[in-house]
Amino acid sequence: MRYYYTADAIRDAEAPLLAALPDGGLMRRAAFGLATAIARELGTVTARSVCAVVGSGDNGGDALWAATFLRRRGARATAILLNPERAHQKALAAFLRSGGRVVESVPVATDVVIDGVVGISGSGPLRPAAAEVFDAVEHAGIPVVAVDLPSGVDVHTGAAEGPHVTPTLTVTFGGLKPVHALGDCGRVELIDIGLDLPPSDVMGLEPADVAALWPVPGPEDDKYTQGVTGVMAGSSAYPGAAVLCTGAAVAATSGMVRYAGSAGPQVLSQWPEVIATPGYATAGRVQSWVVGPGLGTDEAGAAALCFALEADVPVIVDADALTILSAHPDLVANRRAPTVLTPHAGEFARLAGSPPGDDRVADTRRLADRLGVTVLLKGNVTVVAEPGSGPVYLNVAGQSWAATAGSGDVLSGVIGALLAKGLAPGEAAAAAAFVHARAADLSALDPGPAAAPTSSSRILAHLRTALASIL
Repeated sequence: MRYYYTADAIRDAEAPLLAALPDGGLMRRAAFGLATAIARELGTVTARSVCAVVGSGDNGGDALWAATFLRRRGARATAILLNPERAHQKALAAFLRSGGRVVESVPVATDVVIDGVVGISGSGPLRPAAAEVFDAVEHAGIPVVAVDLPSGVDVHTGAAEGPHVTPTLTVTFGGLKPVHALGDCGRVELIDIGLDLPPSDVMGLEPADVAALWPVPGPEDDKYTQGVTGVMAGSSAYPGAAVLCTGAAVAATSGMVRYAGSAGPQVLSQWPEVIATPGYATAGRVQSWVVGPGLGTDEAGAAALCFALEADVPVIVDADALTILSAHPDLVANRRAPTVLTPHAGEFARLAGSPPGDDRVADTRRLADRLGVTVLLKGNVTVVAEPGSGPVYLNVAGQSWAATAGSGDVLSGVIGALLAKGLAPGEAAAAAAFVHARAADLSALDPGPAAAPTSSSRILAHLRTALASIL
């Protein structure tokens, strides 16, 4: 599991080490890890050139010490001091003793720039002098390694409201911060500096976590104990939504999928194992309902949503059903069984009254609390929040291959299958988002290593391969 920590939590964890270690010991420990990461980035250190852009905080000290360590290994090292009077004096003295040089601008032959302008205590965009330096770096195409986080990017939200650093690599210490999931940090490398950090309530699943959660049939299982997923999706105008949603529930190892709706012939032509009926009244017993993709927002769609929400089983509400729910939020009031909403930004705005802002985690939490449901906010970073003091899951896709028509229908089917098996709603949504993103990646890379445009039907076709790579 990847845990994400607030700046205050990191500072609290650092305090015992700062008290126990010699003065500057923790900084040098972090800087040595930073220098090691930069050395890997360079490949060969001897005769390579690094330039540290140094602010007035501890991140500037980290950058100076890292440049010092690299200089001692044979690199050429320079530093730009944005505020010379407030630069970390011990780190600067060591840098100068090693043969490092203070310069006014980044040398032309520089191989890597170290961003040591601000750390987790900083806020707001880059100031003009720093912005000018990094604008020149970007135009020169020099890779940047950020210390702890890219300067100018908010540590809690990942938002950048003005000039900011866009690094190739971010090296952080002790624990990940929300910015490392929510912001543009390039690759992120975590250096262990000995902090004693408990699990946090903001986290991201890793493959082993998904494998531990995913239902795998045992010797005593049958088609009913593996979960019966009900799907109310599709219409005469959008039968494809029903095909994608039911197909995803089948691929996600549902023991049985029951489809209720007008697209039964199209569904059965693709998935003959599905049990299809023309309406929900004759669908039979299910252990979860997926309602909304391509359903329509007319009275028939509203009746289908009401029927599902009145049942004492988990329900995932998506697409057209979210539009209906935004006009009638009382439909989920005091509901005992789990409910999962999966809005994109526009649907979120209809539900919440405004679109998600810079702090997507806080906004998602607020909507989950207000409605008493689990909310999955779609995006390149998917945010899953439970009501109350429940955990928040962040799933970083790393690309946007899943941003294609019908992709959400596939995701809904997977979540529905996991809910039918009995997974907790937050875990079901987070695990489904993880597998969905991996399937999107695989579909874009099939049949070769070069990524190419994909589609929702291809994402669906790669669900089993994605699961196999995890399980």
